Amino acid sequence: MAPRAAPPRFGPRQLLLAAAGAVAAALDVCADGWVAAEYARGGQAGWAALALALLAAASVATQACSWLWLRSDPPALRPDVPRWLLAALHLLQLGFLFRCLHALKVGWKVCWAKAEEEEEQRRMAFLSHDISMLRLFETFLENTPQLTLLLYVILRTNKAEPSQGLGICTAFLCVTWSLLDYHQSLRSFLQDKYELSLGSSIIYFLWNLFLICPRILAVALFALLWPYGVAIHFPLVWLAMFLWVSLQGTDFMESPGPEQLYRAMVAVILYFSWFNVAQGRTLYRSIIYHSFILVDSTLLALSWLWCRSPSDEHLYLIPVVSTALPCYLLGLVLRVTYYKWLHPNVQAQQEGSFDEVDASGRTNGLGFRSLSVPDLVNKRMQWLAQAQFPVSWPLGQRFLNGAAAL
Repeated sequence: MAPRAAPPRFGPRQLLLAAAGAVAAALDVCADGWVAAEYARGGQAGWAALALALLAAASVATQACSWLWLRSDPPALRPDVPRWLLAALHLLQLGFLFRCLHALKVGWKVCWAKAEEEEEQRRMAFLSHDISMLRLFETFLENTPQLTLLLYVILRTNKAEPSQGLGICTAFLCVTWSLLDYHQSLRSFLQDKYELSLGSSIIYFLWNLFLICPRILAVALFALLWPYGVAIHFPLVWLAMFLWVSLQGTDFMESPGPEQLYRAMVAVILYFSWFNVAQGRTLYRSIIYHSFILVDSTLLALSWLWCRSPSDEHLYLIPVVSTALPCYLLGLVLRVTYYKWLHPNVQAQQEGSFDEVDASGRTNGLGFRSLSVPDLVNKRMQWLAQAQFPVSWPLGQRFLNGAAAL
């Protein structure tokens, strides 16, 4: 059996990326407020109100999720500040930003203050993952609807300001980057030396980009044809996704009420992009989901093509729409390529570097990165790792046995 390396460590590069993420989170809020102000200044009070409503709804949901996690975490995983102060920060919608700053403080200690013990590395992995997941929620609850609104406004006015074009490009990059960052962060929680390579990261980023772009374009075109139709389409598809998630029996939060919040947020993600929430093989669930989204997006685009006026000034969009389906299919091809040849587990299988269970019942490699005290296991990450990284039998059984021992 090939020797295994030590788990990936948090270093200066990761600290720099964490700092960039904190700055990006603050700038994103400022940019959204600036866009809303521009709408109001231009006499479009409705668009301004919608932009602010999307921003507020995403912020409230993200802060609520962050507070529920902090409240349910063991004391050793919480920031060393009074609980009332944490509650006040979340009420002021500053909880996520505080998490980012706290992670930077711990990361600086790990990198430069000679605190490189495995315990601190694992603690940093927990902090980084929670931030990554909260960023993913905020991105899909706020950025993707804002991106759809921005594209709709450009198409409606048939005029694009340089700032709007830049905003669209950066928003697409942020959405797909959040998915890649979440995936990489979750892998850092596993005792697995096989992290995403540069090539794997690029393909993972591209297939998400190629799948999300046609989806947002189709929704924006449908809004261009029937602006209020989206107010009907989104709740219906969201409800279908919510039922889909509920039927898979998620068990992510500590109690039933917060679990419904989690399912509702995941349903918003599924409106735009694939997100696995259940253990076991994902092939058939993925086929069902992508087939549904492909049919739904095609119907939205065809409705615009069918109902537009022959003298429509948006004739230039026809070539764009005609490339949407090939773009989506290319995304699916890249996804198959990633899981077939570029996934880190493929490398593990090729080298025969599988894990064995030691006498304590813990896995030596693909087990969870827990703190030395069993009570300090991050159960959210444990559950997500089981759902996001299914492994084949009998390795899967050994993996789950090790998880149960935690």
